Order: sequence, then C-alpha cells, then structure tokens
Amino acid sequence: MADDLTPIDPLEERRIASELFNHVWTLLETADRTPEQDDAMVHAAHASRWHWGRVGGPEQAAVGEWQCSRVYAVLGRGEAALHHARRCLDLSVLDGVDEFVEASAHEAMARALLVMGDLDGARAERNIAYGLAVALEDDDDRGVIESDLGTLPLP
Repeated sequence: MADDLTPIDPLEERRIASELFNHVWTLLETADRTPEQDDAMVHAAHASRWHWGRVGGPEQAAVGEWQCSRVYAVLGRGEAALHHARRCLDLSVLDGVDEFVEASAHEAMARALLVMGDLDGARAERNIAYGLAVALEDDDDRGVIESDLGTLPLP
C-alpha cells in the first residue's frame, strides 16, 4: 500500500516522475530496440505514472496513462493500450484538466483501436481528436495533436 511506503520529498518525486517520462520517450525514439529495452520502456512508463499519481493531479495522471497507452500501442499490445487510453480519457474530462489532454486521450484511443484492428472505431476517435485539436487555442498544442494523428496509418 502507498501509505506503507517511506515518504519521498515531493520535489524529488516529481523529478523522478519527469525523468522516467523522458526516458520512455528516449526509448520510444530508439530504432531497433532490444527486448530488454522494450521491457524497460514498459516499466519506466508505469513507474512514471505511479509517481505522478502520488505527487501530481488528474492532468499528470492522464498524461501518464496516455504514455502507457502509447508504449503498449507501439509494442502491438492492443488490450493494454486500450485499457490505458480509456483511463486517460476518464481522467481527461475532470475539472482542471487542459483540453489538450482530452484531445490526446482520443488520439490514444484511436491508436489503441487501430492496434486492436478496429478501423471504424479508430477513425471515429481520430475524428474526435481532430475536432478537439482544431478548437485548441495554443498553436503548439494543436500541432502536437495533429502531428500525432498524422502518424496513424488510417485513410
């Protein structure tokens, strides 16, 4: 149980969560990952999400779920990708969570459904994500979502 753990300074725990999150991105961008690197990527994504769950809010938790979903999608593990995409979506609609995160959640749903072979569902989620992205005020945020959606191999 989390209550049984020795407390970590919250600033240190945020640093750990962030470093793990960034390490996952390094692994995602690594060409020809080894099976050991794939395992490390899964473990680091979950560890980052767990730490953010202790020191972050719903937005950080949602982003952590999004990253777990992305990792599983990249590894072709559709059921796990879909589970984490759904968790991301659930968290993304809570008060105080930026609209960017909801658009990201639908992108994760599209990616997970694509891995599962549900092309119609993937297209529907992609379209929802695009609609949400268009409404984003920040050009950089909109660009991130559009770029991610552009990597989906959907007609």
